[in-house]
Amino acid sequence: MAGKDLIRYDLLVQDALKGVVRKVLIDAGKDGLPGEHHFYISFQTDYPGVRLSNRLREKYPQEMTIVLQHQFWDLNVTEHTFEVGLSFSGIPERLLIPFDALTGFFDPSVQFGLKFDSPVDEEEEVAEAPPAPQPIRGSDPVELKQTRKPIPNGEKKPAPEKAPAKAEQEPSEAAPAPEEAQGGAAGSAEVVSLDAFRKKN
Repeated sequence: MAGKDLIRYDLLVQDALKGVVRKVLIDAGKDGLPGEHHFYISFQTDYPGVRLSNRLREKYPQEMTIVLQHQFWDLNVTEHTFEVGLSFSGIPERLLIPFDALTGFFDPSVQFGLKFDSPVDEEEEVAEAPPAPQPIRGSDPVELKQTRKPIPNGEKKPAPEKAPAKAEQEPSEAAPAPEEAQGGAAGSAEVVSLDAFRKKN
């Protein structure tokens, strides 16, 4: 049986991977996005230090995903946070997000993704395998509808939700989680998770 990890390699790796996101955002703020690269960034909206409008906080009380692609401005990165301007349904918003609030980062152009554990997950570690990832609760109905699990035969199918007409035309709207954004490319994405570290300990 493996000994207890007193060094906490999982946390060291997580900090290093957040450093990757920070470096990528610094470069994007200076030179713009190279080629076809664009980013889906998921974060906890209720994490201390997150700054966003009451309108967005009411719509996404726990977690949301933003897209940095065509319509973003004033991307400013510090050691512990990044700030960016985005348009949501035509309304400009400014968000301040600590790197410690991140739950995921995904670049669909190269199918590269990083998944981060929340502080709550770190405190409530269990020896068993973690549960399967769930769709982001803050996503719009149109996005959740595309990622619902198949319903076994015999179970009642829920009534379809009505999706906003312009949801897919707003690049800066809250987007699907990195796992959702892969669509049919599941298996080809390179998603780095810390679960492997935990299973060994």
